[in-house]
Amino acid sequence: MPQITTFIFATVALLLSSSACEFQRPLTAPMGYETGDAACHDGRDNDHDGLPDCADPDCVATSGWCGEDVPLIPYVTEENTYELCNDQIDNDNDGQMDCGDRNCQAIPENCCSREFSDEMCSDGIDNDQNGYVDCEDFGCRMGDFVTVCVENTEALCADEIDNDGDGDIDCNDYNCAGIGACPAEESESDDVDCSNMAEGPEETLAYCQDGCDNDGDGYVDCADYSCSQSEDADVLAYCEGLSESSLEKCTDGIDNDQNGYTDCDDYSCNRDGDADAVAHCAENMENTAEKCSDGIDNDGNGYVDCGDFSCSQSEDINVAQVCQESITAMGSAAEANQKCDDGIDNDGDGFTDCNDWDCSWNPLVTVCADNRICE
Repeated sequence: MPQITTFIFATVALLLSSSACEFQRPLTAPMGYETGDAACHDGRDNDHDGLPDCADPDCVATSGWCGEDVPLIPYVTEENTYELCNDQIDNDNDGQMDCGDRNCQAIPENCCSREFSDEMCSDGIDNDQNGYVDCEDFGCRMGDFVTVCVENTEALCADEIDNDGDGDIDCNDYNCAGIGACPAEESESDDVDCSNMAEGPEETLAYCQDGCDNDGDGYVDCADYSCSQSEDADVLAYCEGLSESSLEKCTDGIDNDQNGYTDCDDYSCNRDGDADAVAHCAENMENTAEKCSDGIDNDGNGYVDCGDFSCSQSEDINVAQVCQESITAMGSAAEANQKCDDGIDNDGDGFTDCNDWDCSWNPLVTVCADNRICE
């Protein structure tokens, strides 16, 4: 009996002490409770992950509010404007809507990407929750104004950090080849053991297909003029069979000569090959002011106009004027600030001055420091 009484008193005391406790709201919200139509439509970043409402994958996955809006009268049009990329409609009927559509991702003002600055590309956080952190994210590695994702200086090639997020550190990164203590890039094939190779002129069929730099001149097999311009008919035929210099080989999607460039990206196709191949590449490459503003994916790589790096990172002043409001590659800080404060849509992309990505995030532009989009 005494044991039962003791248990009862202990239980009552516990209940009384529990009722006296008050709920303490955490300073920062726990992750993952931005779910449900109410939380996904209140204009707030409820879980403090930097992504409010339908910009948060939690809402897209769990809330009916963030699903596709199917119009009563369907119509098909290019999904390539700010308005069409924010209407929850798959306007071009390609199975992807708004920020899920590549055409929308190509418009930085849509804020589809959240990793695009030095700060966001070096904070150790997957800001856009796409599974890639900092320099592992394509948006960081290829960002116009990101400078932290490079591995090409003596200091960066000896800091034991994968600065550019490509999986290779310091001297193991091809960008570090020949820099500081890193040896020059090996020319031999990775899967060929050249430690016991025969040394001598690279001029026989055996030497021209063994994957080794037999004569030590830095060129392997058919990349060596000793092979590609050989007087031996068999060697010449072998190398010509690999060359990427015909219309057929310049349109097959294969890096036939294994030099790292495929089809029209290869000099032998776009400049120095078969006349038909050169003409084909000239017609289809997306690298002129006209082709970078026609709304067409001319080279068929999935990116349109200024969403294509061949346009947005062009060194051609005419293309730069199309794709960059502040013409960062060509102008000074004074010129950039002038163009970003003149009330004119200089690049004709529908966004003016500080509402344009190029002005808002260009480190040279100071007039937009307090008026950045997507921040």
